[in-house]
Amino acid sequence: MPAAARRSGETPPSKEFIRSVERAFSIVRAFGRESPSLTLSQVAQRTGLTRASARRFLMTLESLGYIGSEDRQFFLRPRILDLGFAYLSSVPVFDIVETHMEAVVQQVQESSSASVLDGTDVIYILRVPTKRIMSVQIEVGTRLPAYATSMGRVLLAALGPEQLDDYLRQVKMEQLTPLTVTNHRGLRLALEQVRAQGWCLLDQELEVGVRSVAVPLHDAAGHVFAAMNISTNATRVPAERLLGEYLPLLRKAADAIDEEIGARRSTNQGSVTSAATTRSAIAKAELAAGTPA
Repeated sequence: MPAAARRSGETPPSKEFIRSVERAFSIVRAFGRESPSLTLSQVAQRTGLTRASARRFLMTLESLGYIGSEDRQFFLRPRILDLGFAYLSSVPVFDIVETHMEAVVQQVQESSSASVLDGTDVIYILRVPTKRIMSVQIEVGTRLPAYATSMGRVLLAALGPEQLDDYLRQVKMEQLTPLTVTNHRGLRLALEQVRAQGWCLLDQELEVGVRSVAVPLHDAAGHVFAAMNISTNATRVPAERLLGEYLPLLRKAADAIDEEIGARRSTNQGSVTSAATTRSAIAKAELAAGTPA
């Protein structure tokens, strides 16, 4: 299978790797919000499989009840949700996050999102929108390059030295706008600043006209497991207002989230590790986007 068919940042296959399982999941991941139904040829093209191989996988998944077909079009069936639902229901952390995000949005009347790091991308796991400010529609399950987002830099700043080195070896930094940082040295310097101040302001590096500020969220052990932001239109909201008015509200909400997560653990309502929380969030986001983890 072409490398592009595998997620960015994933570890190369080991001797224990079962290629047929990867190919089966590549079939499932070919479907999504923008492509709810596909022909055999489209599935083969998206996955890098031959038509014959794609057909065998589709027929197998259809017999198991995960895929349906009609008039030469294939589509996912509701049973696909079984793959992630049991795990998702075991990590009830993001209900806390969403409640506080909604309160922030009520106060500032700007969109707020939460995301986790997955490979070289951030994946949106919660979003409370207001006005649309980006040319690309942002929703739960959306992936964006971590180096060019405020939440991504918050999450990258929380990585250990070896993890950050691995990220930099894997990532391809592209010039998304005239302001985008596209070299390792520049990104490392930016991450040092984020690490020192505890938040990140990103000004039109992902898309011209979009300005955002993000803060980290911590699990009960104090580890960063997600990031939360407020995104605005750069023409309407100057950076001074974003930092002077919006950032304090965002930090206050993050502190409240951290406190509630810690209280949940201390009262034996559930202890969750950063890794488990992140895996659950990714699964939930990809299910919402139509691609199970």
